[in-house]
Amino acid sequence: MTIFIILPSFLVLLYSITSKESNGITTINFTLENYKLFFDPMYINILFDSMTLAAISTLICLILGYPAAYIISTSNISKRNTLLFLCILPMWMNMLLRTYAWMTILGNNGLINNFLEMIGFQKVNLLYTRGATVMGMVYNFIPFMILPIYTALSKMDIGLIEAADDLGADKKTIFRKIILPLSMPGVISGIIMVFMPAVSTFIIPQLLGGNKNMMIGNLIEKLFILNGDWNFGSAISIIMMIIILISMSIMNKFDVDKEGGARLW
Repeated sequence: MTIFIILPSFLVLLYSITSKESNGITTINFTLENYKLFFDPMYINILFDSMTLAAISTLICLILGYPAAYIISTSNISKRNTLLFLCILPMWMNMLLRTYAWMTILGNNGLINNFLEMIGFQKVNLLYTRGATVMGMVYNFIPFMILPIYTALSKMDIGLIEAADDLGADKKTIFRKIILPLSMPGVISGIIMVFMPAVSTFIIPQLLGGNKNMMIGNLIEKLFILNGDWNFGSAISIIMMIIILISMSIMNKFDVDKEGGARLW
């Protein structure tokens, strides 16, 4: 933890509070100008746009991932293992390759447009759009939503559902009063695990979005690699870390039972 987490984080923090003119340990110039520069409306808009796309992607992952996790958790063991395998199988491939694959699907001469043309429709501009960026994030990050929800649902005591059914509760009531509260720790973990990489990703908007919508991850990459401005890039990275930690603390407040359950009432 010291080598791979604490030390790199300290170096990023050090770069963020020093000027670009600093040269070596003896000539470090401390400054907060890097943080002040971030509050320019242009960078605030990039941050807001990144969080908006990440929130939309997280919501779609939740809408699609919760039913998938529930279906997997209620399947028999043989089917459950197969479904879990299919869920994590794409993760065995590098994310860059998976994103490139979607470029061939969504491109002007891709599979979808060729199919539309074959059945008599005009081609649709799917690639290099915000929708393509959201789709790429949903595809790449939805396993991180399914797996923690599945884990929470699979640990649920089925006797509670049977007892509620015996007492005359309908399916909607059972879901609202028992299944959903008991699965909330998984939902919270899934939201955190999807939102964090989605808000800071740069490969997906670069390839599928065509850099038409600059996201905070693309900005940090540009500052580090193209501009060589490690100080400002580090300041933005620290701000993103703070935002993510605040988001995690807020979400954890909804997890009443820290041992994996939630209150039923």
